[in-house]
Amino acid sequence: MAPAEAPESGAVHCRLDELLAARGMTLTRLSELVGVSVVNLSVMKNDRARAIRFSTLEAVCRALECEIGELFVLRR
Repeated sequence: MAPAEAPESGAVHCRLDELLAARGMTLTRLSELVGVSVVNLSVMKNDRARAIRFSTLEAVCRALECEIGELFVLRR
């Protein structure tokens, strides 16, 4: 099986900022709820994350009461 083609840089967008604003939550509060540093969440929020653990993704989605598809979108 051939490896998947690498997506173009910036093709995946994290909507963390929008979801936090809609819920009146700060990045610091989310950090406290999910047990991930503010720095790591900021990297994710600013579309600079290269990988995200499933456990982190699950925790963020639970804390924000959202689905993965609400958190990440594919830019076209």
